[in-house]
Amino acid sequence: MFDIAFSELLLVAVISLIVMGPNRIPETVRTLSLWVGRIRQVISSAKRELENEVGIEEIKEQLHNEEIMRNINETKEDVNKELKQIQMSNQKRTDL
Repeated sequence: MFDIAFSELLLVAVISLIVMGPNRIPETVRTLSLWVGRIRQVISSAKRELENEVGIEEIKEQLHNEEIMRNINETKEDVNKELKQIQMSNQKRTDL
């Protein structure tokens, strides 16, 4: 996700140990975890709201319905062509 190598992570841990000391690291990690969780919630909420505003499900349903109608029209055209061919064939037979 972040493309962080183990050596880079280790370097950050050593620097944070030196800067903050061993007593404040757990508190800092907890605080950081809470902030990451809140940011994820905000992003997720914004995504849901955007999807609702845009109406993605309605668009998908409409596209699906349009595809079904297209298939029905194609089938209708095929049936009409066959029917015309049958009518022409019958007309030729009656003319003979």
